[in-house]
Amino acid sequence: MSEPIEIGQREAGVFRISARTAGIMLAFTLVFTALMAGTYKATAPMVAASALAEKQRLIGEVLPGALYDNDLMADAITLAPQKALGLDDETRLWRARKNGVPVALVLEAAAADGYSGRIGLIVAVAADGRLIAVRVTAHKETPGLGDYIDPKKDRNKTRPWITQFNNLGFDSVPQSKWRVKKDGGRFDQMSGATISARAVTRASGRTLAWAVEHKDSLFALPANGRFEEKETP
Repeated sequence: MSEPIEIGQREAGVFRISARTAGIMLAFTLVFTALMAGTYKATAPMVAASALAEKQRLIGEVLPGALYDNDLMADAITLAPQKALGLDDETRLWRARKNGVPVALVLEAAAADGYSGRIGLIVAVAADGRLIAVRVTAHKETPGLGDYIDPKKDRNKTRPWITQFNNLGFDSVPQSKWRVKKDGGRFDQMSGATISARAVTRASGRTLAWAVEHKDSLFALPANGRFEEKETP
């Protein structure tokens, strides 16, 4: 009779150890979750402020502050995914005004046909139809070769490659000429690294065309409104 009792005692001991281990793990999980929640709550404002500062920095690179006097972050709308802009997700579009008069649109775009994949862009388009400036926001182009599309990587610091788009519209460069010279267009490219330049040039032209076509509707929406093109029947 002693053997069944000993087995029962061992099983009870194993159960107590398992229960104690489970209790410790549960307590650890609860404490860890509470710490993570507290950390997130404490750092969320800093993360948000950092993201806002980065957006403002990028906007400042394409749109001089002297051109507008409104709060861009407040005078913004949401764009539904736009194939013409190369965007598969919702983005924000910022509207610049001076004395209440529309001055420019700042919007994101992308070229899917970079040498190493997607190239993200931010573009400022004036209300009169000029592309004020464009900057690359993300890319994976080959260092030392195709990355000259980013002015920070461009060796020509006096006149970076991407500045050749500044203040041009379709009145001075027809839309059909928004291509690199190798393709019969207006814009320069670096020898041996045409694909990156081709992608950015075409995307810039498409973005300008889209903004010019929709600018009246985009400026007319209320702040924090949403723009979504209606499908043609």
